[in-house]
Amino acid sequence: MNLKFKLDFTVTERFLKYVTIDTQSDPASSSFPSTEKQKDLGKVLVGELQAIGITDAHLDQYGYVYATIPSNTEKENIPVICFCSHMDTSPDCSGKNVKPIIHKNYRGADIVLPDDLSQIIKLKEHPDLKNQIGNDLITAKGTTLLGADNKAGLAEIMDACYQLMNHSEIKHGKIRILFTPDEEIGRGVDKVDIKKLGAYAGYTIDGESAGNMENETFSADGAKLIIKGISTHPGFAKGKMESAIKIAGQIIAALPFDLSPEGTQDKEGFIHPVAIEGHVEQASIDFIIRDFDEEKLAGHADTLRKITDDVLKKFPSSSYELAVKPQYRNMRVVLDKHPKIVEYGMEAIRRAGLNAKLCSIRGGTDGSRLSFMGLPCPNIFAGEHAFHSKQEWVSIQDMQKAVETILHLCMIWEEKN
Repeated sequence: MNLKFKLDFTVTERFLKYVTIDTQSDPASSSFPSTEKQKDLGKVLVGELQAIGITDAHLDQYGYVYATIPSNTEKENIPVICFCSHMDTSPDCSGKNVKPIIHKNYRGADIVLPDDLSQIIKLKEHPDLKNQIGNDLITAKGTTLLGADNKAGLAEIMDACYQLMNHSEIKHGKIRILFTPDEEIGRGVDKVDIKKLGAYAGYTIDGESAGNMENETFSADGAKLIIKGISTHPGFAKGKMESAIKIAGQIIAALPFDLSPEGTQDKEGFIHPVAIEGHVEQASIDFIIRDFDEEKLAGHADTLRKITDDVLKKFPSSSYELAVKPQYRNMRVVLDKHPKIVEYGMEAIRRAGLNAKLCSIRGGTDGSRLSFMGLPCPNIFAGEHAFHSKQEWVSIQDMQKAVETILHLCMIWEEKN
């Protein structure tokens, strides 16, 4: 069954509303969610879900939004599927006072953002723009990120909910909705109640180009390196001082370029210092370590350890501690055991009139961890581009195609079971 009626899309209006609500997460916070303002958007989403007739929609104490669309088919035992997006935006770039602009009928030129003329979305740097000729693009004005990551996904799921509640001819089983906080800082599913969710399969709507579906992510570790140097009065330091700050600098400088984010692509892994602090006596460096292969991932940690050992040979009175902790793992390990979940997603994309492309992603989604928590969960495009930057953009037409894909997925699970 295909969509044989015209959809009354609400995705654009929803998206323009959501991006104006500041929901940045904070990695330095120990609370959950890391920022209370994420709940501001959660409350809006719950209100909208209830307004379209989803009576059980609610925001829990941790900032998660849960909701259920009941089955409308006579078929029994249809697997429950879940659609998931995250509410927070990246702490890497300001998300306060976002002012979205619609650029209608894009013709292929570079886009200069009006509030900071140095922010130019260049066609040569954003290759997917060539596929957007004639489409309507949304950007911010140049001083903030846009928030398409992941408010495009939120708006698409919300519009799909609206369509499902208003078009009984779309036959589907029970649908669960999950909106999460703190995905951008790696805590997005820390407090998810999987039993309460009660779904067989999930789909995060948090990907890039229209038609893409991702069944593979990095495996990821975090590492903290603490360097203990020797401090003494700088006026009497000759032959005595071993500055932890300078040791840290030498370790970072010794990291191979071909193991850096800026020196790798496709399925190549990396070691990336993301934060440093300290003084002469002690300094710490936080790293993220990534690879699609877990054996190589462990090898990257060994590389970091060896570099540190080599640098410390020049500082015999100093020492270090290196703690490596798992963050998430490649979801393909789980998804390969449930091929229908990915197959149905690809079919839904094709039914929406797009070329379906199965991809890997050089990053993580909530789906990475959900998959290992018992909810196999690939990632479907939301149309987001230039994430975490002032040049972030999204196409209205791509968002509409994402809505269609979600609706087709609901129908496919009903048809085939």
